[in-house]
Formats: sequence, structure tokens, C-alpha cells
Amino acid sequence: MIDYMAILESTARSAEYNYSIKPGGYVIDGLLHCQNCKMPKQCRVKFTDGIEKIVYCLCACGMEAEQKREQREAEQRDQCRIARLKAKGIQDREICNWTFANDDRRNPPMSDKAMRYYAKWRQMHEQNIGLLLWGNVGAGKSYFAACVANGLIDNGVPVLMTNFTRIVNAMTGFENKEKNVYIDSFNDYKLLVIDDLGAERQTDFAQEIVYQTIDGRYKNGQPVVITTNLSLDEIKNPQNITCRRIYDRILEMCVPIEFKGESRRRAIYANKIKQARALFEADEATICGTAKGVSA
Repeated sequence: MIDYMAILESTARSAEYNYSIKPGGYVIDGLLHCQNCKMPKQCRVKFTDGIEKIVYCLCACGMEAEQKREQREAEQRDQCRIARLKAKGIQDREICNWTFANDDRRNPPMSDKAMRYYAKWRQMHEQNIGLLLWGNVGAGKSYFAACVANGLIDNGVPVLMTNFTRIVNAMTGFENKEKNVYIDSFNDYKLLVIDDLGAERQTDFAQEIVYQTIDGRYKNGQPVVITTNLSLDEIKNPQNITCRRIYDRILEMCVPIEFKGESRRRAIYANKIKQARALFEADEATICGTAKGVSA
């Protein structure tokens, strides 16, 4: 049942609050009117028992102010939600800065592929299409996976970016029931990004966790983005049956994309060396200049 009295009181309180912010006006027929929009700031309400009451109401200016206030509050709620999603989904703080906006376009083909996946996320999610990013070490696989993750989180999509080493370590000592609950919790995320597949321990326990995680995403229709230093040939022709179960499921879910080009890490390292050398040379010039001044 609709509580009209509660709605009326809430509206009147909002109107009175807006009047307290923007006081002033003039009176016509005993009712206060807005000096700007000329609409009433008060109205008469008749109740079923015959009692009439004057309450505050929203004029055009008040309605505009109320809409802006609600919009600000909605934006603040969205910002808080995104901050929570990022704190929960991006477990390495440095990765928060790996975004399309910060991309140096060192590898344009890979940038464009990652951007297209992000732009078509709704269709990718509906069809359970993920990515398998493989290729050279340092070519930007993790960076572009993080770009997709951060972009989706900024749009309110729950994403978790992690790796199997962290997952396996977290589950060490779990009972079977606890293990299943933990793996099932990954399905709370619309996208699961697994970084550096193949770097985890190759034990039976670890491999079973890897399989259950990937298989759980498959059965729940939730995509994964995976980065790996393994070659596509190694993934298509694994050495044992356990890996075959895992890799067959991944190839069924993910589009393989090879990353080529120079190592981003080497480029970053070379740039840092260049900057450091320039700083040292500047310091040396300053020191030499000071020394000459002292000797004089």
C-alpha cells in the first residue's frame, strides 16, 4: 500500500530544505512564490478529515536544485562503488595505473585489439568470449589485460585480476567445502583476469585448482582473460593429461592473440637509465662548477 502521507512529508521536507538554501520570494493569496521562476513555494493540502494545511513544495528552481542534488549523490555513490570494486578487484596497486589513457602506444596493434574487446564487452560477456594473450616476455600482455580490467571497473563492472600462484597460496590448508566456496566466489565477478598462467606450481593440488577455476567460469557463462608466456604450440600440445584438460577448456573459451614486438620492460628500463645518466651528468657539472668556485 502506498503511503501518500510519507511521500507528502518527504517532498515537503525537501522543499523546505531548498527554501532554506534559497530564501526569499513574495506572497500571493497567502502562499509564498519564488521570485525567480514565479511558481509557488507553498501549497494548500486538504486532508480527508477536512483539515487544510500549508506545506512547502518545490518550485521550478527547487526541482532543478533537487535534481542536481540527487545527481551529485548518485555520482558520489558510483564513485564509492567503483573505489570498492577497484580495491577488491585489483590486488596490486601499481596495476591501477595501467589504463588505456596511460598507454604509450608502443604496440598499436595490441592496443587496438584490447580496446576493441573492451568496447564490445557486452557482446563478449553475453557470448562468454575471453582472451588468451600469449607471446614474448614483456610485450605488454599484463598491461593490456589490466587496461581492460580497469576500464570495466571504472564503468561499474565487477572484475578480479589475480594469478594462480596467489589463488593456490590462499587455498593451502582449505577443506574441500572451503575450497569450493572460494572458487565459486570468483563467479561474483563478470570478468576474471588470470595473469601469467603457467607460472604456478605444477603440483596435482595446484593443477586441480586451476582446472576447477576455469571450468567454473565456463559452466557459469563467465569469460576469462588470461596472459601467459607459454607458446600457443605448448598450449595446444600439453605434456600431460591434466594440462590438456585445462588448456582445452581455455581454447574453447578464449580467442588466442599473439603479442609480438620489443619488451616494454626493456624500453622502460632503458628510459630510466637514460634519465638517471642525465641526472648524474647534471650533478657532476654542478659539483665541478662548485669546485672551480672554491679553488678560485
